[in-house]
Amino acid sequence: MNPALRHESFFTDIAEILNAGRAAAYRTVNAVMVETYWRIGRRIVEEEQQGKERAGYGEALIVNLSRYLGDAFGRGFSVANLKNFRRFYLTFPVFDELATHRVANLGWSRIRLVIRLDDKDERQYYLKEAAEQNWSSRALERNIKSGYYRRLLSVRSGLSRPESAAVVLDPTDLIKDPYVLEFLNVPEDLSGKESVLEHAIISHLQKFLLEMGKGFSFVARQMRVSTETSHFYLDLVFYNYLLKCFVIVDLKTGKLTHQDIGQMDMYVRMFDDLKRGEDDNPTLGIILCADKDETIVRYSVLQESRQLFASKYQTVLPTEEELALMIGEENRKLLTDAKGKDA
Repeated sequence: MNPALRHESFFTDIAEILNAGRAAAYRTVNAVMVETYWRIGRRIVEEEQQGKERAGYGEALIVNLSRYLGDAFGRGFSVANLKNFRRFYLTFPVFDELATHRVANLGWSRIRLVIRLDDKDERQYYLKEAAEQNWSSRALERNIKSGYYRRLLSVRSGLSRPESAAVVLDPTDLIKDPYVLEFLNVPEDLSGKESVLEHAIISHLQKFLLEMGKGFSFVARQMRVSTETSHFYLDLVFYNYLLKCFVIVDLKTGKLTHQDIGQMDMYVRMFDDLKRGEDDNPTLGIILCADKDETIVRYSVLQESRQLFASKYQTVLPTEEELALMIGEENRKLLTDAKGKDA
């Protein structure tokens, strides 16, 4: 072997060893600091309660502790941070529970985002997904603010929680309503400008795939599907390796119509007939529209079909009020009933 090439390979091997070691050290430090913050939180609660079952939060205790630690260790121990440590312990009073979803490896910045959530199931979902999908702190924060978990619940039926299944087998485990596309930086009103929306999605494809959910990969835009007599062009085509099927996305910048549903029904049937592989599951079709009339949804093939879906999109983050309404009363009842059965 050429000595220069051999040395280059040797240098690369050493660099890989160093990178692996640094990554392992970083994970170890993260895990140790997470446990340290949990132990601080536990000690604060013990001091506040003084042996009582419950006690009011001692604001003066936190303030004085912050000053002491600041003098001894420098920055990082503000009153807000110490309150977060206390909340961390109160949220997870048994530290071993955190090992379930490799939470310690997430690092404090991501854990701090999740412990602010009041709903236990919502917390567990974000912890599990952040660990499995390796979400960054920014991605996790964006998903929490956009109501990612609640939007999944809004289209689920019969299943208790998004994290209940280890392997995703049903399309409703992934499809959301609405899809939040604030990252596209486009006007709220795009009436008649499907091409603008499509171009913006392609320009921000990585973020759009994150919003679509796990398992999605991009296949094509404006894919041509030809029959003996006609050519048809599909806006966006994806493949989901968890569902093992193609997913067609049709973009509509207006309100959902019967014609839109009929067109997607034809696209899905045509794709299954002409493009679907022997090992692929039936193709899914998602009509991404600016608005929809639930009456049209209820009395169309969307109601019964396991392959067709219609979801709204919005180009701004939802407000707290909108997030609170996303599940809806019917889905709230399903979720409550499922929790009762699990108890």
